[in-house]
Amino acid sequence: MLTPAEADVLIGQHLQCLPIESLPLAQCAGAVLRENIYAERDHPPFDRVAMDGVAIDSRAVEDGARTLRVQATQAAGDAPLSLRSPGDCIEVMTGAVLPAGCDCVIPVEDLQAQEGRVTLGAGARIGAWINVHRRGSDTRQGTLLVQAGSSLRAPEIAIAASAGMARIRVSSQPMLVVISTGNELVEPGEPLLDHQVRRSNTYGIVGSLREHGFQRVADDHIPDDPQALQDRLHFHLQTHDVLILSGGVSMGRFDLVPQALERLGVRTVFHKVAQRPGKPLWFGVAPSGAAVFGLPGNPVSTLVCFMRYVLPALRGSLGRSSVDPERLALGEAVTVQPPLTHFLPVRCQQDDWGRTWALPAPTNGSGDFTSLAATDGFVELPPGPNTYARGFVTRFFRWS
Repeated sequence: MLTPAEADVLIGQHLQCLPIESLPLAQCAGAVLRENIYAERDHPPFDRVAMDGVAIDSRAVEDGARTLRVQATQAAGDAPLSLRSPGDCIEVMTGAVLPAGCDCVIPVEDLQAQEGRVTLGAGARIGAWINVHRRGSDTRQGTLLVQAGSSLRAPEIAIAASAGMARIRVSSQPMLVVISTGNELVEPGEPLLDHQVRRSNTYGIVGSLREHGFQRVADDHIPDDPQALQDRLHFHLQTHDVLILSGGVSMGRFDLVPQALERLGVRTVFHKVAQRPGKPLWFGVAPSGAAVFGLPGNPVSTLVCFMRYVLPALRGSLGRSSVDPERLALGEAVTVQPPLTHFLPVRCQQDDWGRTWALPAPTNGSGDFTSLAATDGFVELPPGPNTYARGFVTRFFRWS
């Protein structure tokens, strides 16, 4: 069987990079940038007043002047004024252009104003460029501000706006469908018999996809009927970029998904990974280029495989820059017996020193998904047999 790392490589080799579209800036939150953003001009683009107060020529004050005549007022957004005389000052507002002939701003709390004049307080700091945000001190024109592959959060959106970009090139949203299989599954709210269970896996996956910015997400439920399964899968392969199936990929009599996909021309890239939970994980590619993930049906296995493989792969298809998973130290020793990579649910806890530890919170088997509500994610432990001591540092995957 493949290792998880080998499965990662194969998925990355076969998942297509999504096309690029140009969108208005206001519609790009959460998207992945597919072009570099450069500074339109110096930032700040002028010597900028950093405090409300008065702008002065510091040399005049250093020569002994302490009371100055207020010549005019310079507001933010107004064209710059010019200081007429070293014995004058100009009232200025935060964000305004520093008036010509001035090189220092005295804040209002260090001033006494009376009848068109101001007197500088004894504690006022005087000197060149005090309380002035110098032109180009943040970035120079042409500086790379945001690199292609970045996710567009609030800071990146604001930076793009500051660079004058009304539209930006981003990855197109993929067409995704989440599919559950099985006769035993019943929708929430529908009547339920004693031998049936609620359809829950797809709701968890769809919720996570939407939480992570994927908007074009459909879902479907297909019973354990070979012809119905083949017909519905054929439709989804023609209309979606990625299919995410839950259930039907193990070795049971009614695990019909691999055979149905094979009849539809979907090439199996791998089936089974040396891991627990989630050993039956299946991945393949259709002639159309659509990628198909077949996740095991047990709820813990489904969510773990989705977070461990599907979500990172989808981010990669968007052209997102690769981000290494978090790493956390175990808060308790853990023994792994099987020669399989072990995914262990944990909850995060900080100690008195501010250090975060991963405290094991094992489930009661791969069907015990209710216990996941008290966890923050899961860690990936190497195959056993081995005992990993408290403080062992390993990869950590958050649920959100």
